[in-house]
Amino acid sequence: MKAAFEDIGIKQGTQAYLAYELVVPAFPFKWHYHPEYELTLITKGKGKRLVGDHYDDYEEGDLVLLGPNLPHTWVSNTVGKRKKVSAIVIQFPEKIINGFIQLDECKKIAGLLSASVHGLFFKKHHLTEEIRALPHKTGPEKITGLLQILDKLTKQKSSLLASDYYKAARSTANEKRVNTVCRFLQKNAAENLSIHEIAGLVNLSVTAFCKFFKRATGLTVTDYLNDIRIGNACELLIETDLQIKEIAYQVGFQSLTYFNRVFLKKKKMTPREFRESIARS
Repeated sequence: MKAAFEDIGIKQGTQAYLAYELVVPAFPFKWHYHPEYELTLITKGKGKRLVGDHYDDYEEGDLVLLGPNLPHTWVSNTVGKRKKVSAIVIQFPEKIINGFIQLDECKKIAGLLSASVHGLFFKKHHLTEEIRALPHKTGPEKITGLLQILDKLTKQKSSLLASDYYKAARSTANEKRVNTVCRFLQKNAAENLSIHEIAGLVNLSVTAFCKFFKRATGLTVTDYLNDIRIGNACELLIETDLQIKEIAYQVGFQSLTYFNRVFLKKKKMTPREFRESIARS
């Protein structure tokens, strides 16, 4: 997949690295990469996370460490009540860490950073408060604070995101294609979309487009679109009292039977069971 280059250095200025809280109405689909490592903690919001060829749900507490030049994006669920979303983002260049990871005391950190070329997801961690505090640190504490967090991450269980065979192909042309298509699908998921219409957005034949999209995301267009629709359906099941049939049609499914089948496949429960499990929690 081709992704856009993000110039972190311009924003970084004379700081050793960037650490900031991002608060926005929603995370838009923005497929991009940069040469810095990135540690992202989602503090509010949920939706889909795409890292390399790995596509999955995220929610509050989601913590991911990305290696240099690994394409990625987080995109918010947009159905239901409009809420602010937020994240703590830490972006640090190799040059500030290279000197430390040569030391015996930092060998585990070196291994962690090496593995992050695929993206690392930390399902359970107890670092939320320390990561939240990092944007407020200054002077030497800013450097030591980052090292302490990285050291503690070496003791946490993590899973790889992008596959071993994923190789990012970066170019402006294909980055634009991916962002054009994914933003369109996110915005129009509830509509009755045709593959010809979607392929036409990026001036590709249907056959060429299907190959391009599967190679880029690891998913078929139908599967990607159904993921968006099921995510939107979950929002409505939680936040409204609409009947399940109404929700199915509202998020873009033309058949209640098909909606129930897809929901069961992706969530391992029926829409009714999902709503009841939320009510019990």
